[in-house]
Amino acid sequence: MGMESERAPDIRERIDEILSVLGPDMDHVINARIICMRSRGAQARAYARIWALPSIWQKALEINPFYVIEVLSEKFDRLGDEDKTKILIHELMHIPKKFSGGLVPHNNRGTKINHANVGKVYEAYKEKKAACASI
Repeated sequence: MGMESERAPDIRERIDEILSVLGPDMDHVINARIICMRSRGAQARAYARIWALPSIWQKALEINPFYVIEVLSEKFDRLGDEDKTKILIHELMHIPKKFSGGLVPHNNRGTKINHANVGKVYEAYKEKKAACASI
């Protein structure tokens, strides 16, 4: 049996919530152009990954940039909520400010997508979420 993929409405809801809570910190992300998928049977070490539609395909198909956030069910689904949120934040951090269809690498001109920086964004997310809940 090979890899199987399907839409992931639960991941869509999590992405919606993360983007809503983080607001201006992630306002470059066009939520309507994020597609969330769940895969089973993938042979990757990752918990999740992000895919971009290359610009040649965008031009050929005459469409705007899209991104796919894929969670790998066997690893991602057994995590706790905090780790799931951190992983999705990590994937969202790969989307460039111009939402161009490219991807930001883990080490980009001194800015890093790593455990520490994901943790900082997650802490901001928790603080903003708590502030919203207290209103």
